[in-house]
Amino acid sequence: MAQTLSTPDRDRPKLDEASMFSSPIPPMQFPHFEESRQAATTGSREQDIVSLHVSKRQRKLLKTSPFINHTINNVSSSSSSSSPSSLSSVSSSSSAISSFSPSILEARRQLMKEICAKYKSSISRTVTRHHVKHLYVEDKYKLLYCQVPKAGCSNWKRTLMVLAGQAPNAQSIKHDTVHYGHHLKTLDSFGRQGIMHRLKTYTKVIFVREPLERMVSAYRDKFENPNNYYHSLFGKPIISKYRSNPSRAALKTGSGVTFKEFVQYLLDVHRPVGMDIHWEQVNQLCNPCLIDYDFIGKFENMEEESNFVLRLTGAPPNITLPSFKDRNPTDTRTSMQITQKYFSQVSMLERQRVYDFYYMDYLMFNYSKPFKDLY
Repeated sequence: MAQTLSTPDRDRPKLDEASMFSSPIPPMQFPHFEESRQAATTGSREQDIVSLHVSKRQRKLLKTSPFINHTINNVSSSSSSSSPSSLSSVSSSSSAISSFSPSILEARRQLMKEICAKYKSSISRTVTRHHVKHLYVEDKYKLLYCQVPKAGCSNWKRTLMVLAGQAPNAQSIKHDTVHYGHHLKTLDSFGRQGIMHRLKTYTKVIFVREPLERMVSAYRDKFENPNNYYHSLFGKPIISKYRSNPSRAALKTGSGVTFKEFVQYLLDVHRPVGMDIHWEQVNQLCNPCLIDYDFIGKFENMEEESNFVLRLTGAPPNITLPSFKDRNPTDTRTSMQITQKYFSQVSMLERQRVYDFYYMDYLMFNYSKPFKDLY
């Protein structure tokens, strides 16, 4: 059994595994939700954050309205994992740092709390090592970063290494050094007190991306380019189960997995091989209903928002997030237009089911429906 790291209510009955993912947020009043159908968008930008509008079929996807009237100075401290410093220091000087508004950050956090309180209502405060295994630690600037693959995580890890003094600049750090060099500590490598201290006092950061765009980016990276590990571990069983009359060469190498086959694997409740961090839902990777992130950033505005949070943590002004693409650099970055092209290869039902698979990420991180025929 995983070690419990936070059990403030010691008389609380034991929880099953599913309830460990419940929100630490106390019960709250919800705004009156207006039932309306969510319009589709062709872009991958988040929706404007205004009053909450939601659709039927247990799908209350955020629509649009004016910013929630909170400032960063009023960040809720009800969660045991909320940083006391949070983002308060930036509210008075944000205009000098960036055009990016602190009110947008607080609106994102407020939306997250409301969604978590609504959908993860058992409100367990239990935190285990499993929940923090994807959080990377930078002690000098008191930063916790939850890695979300295909949402800028390689360059964020490079930046953490530079902040820690392990490299003079991000451009000098190779991809394999970032991911396999073991230069960065994850939060689960610390003892109980070290984990809880950092959760309470460090700035906790997560960057997210339009879910289907991120999923297509992962497919292109792992299956359309040479990659012995993914072709062997995932490609072979995927081709074996979902392809009619596969060739001996395909079964031997695992190369050439089609996008439709990848979708079939993703949607299969009896997958021939397990999930992978590159296409796992963000809410499962980073547990935002259990960990009160101070900064929820968007890949679509990565440069501005990353540099905003770096200035916030006191990082030197010469340290900024790099924007280069070191893996398959000749490939065009996955856009919403490319994403739609890939999804034209699958049926309308499969598109719907993939959207359903990532639905909670769409809800929590305020992304619009990517296709008109989704409900």
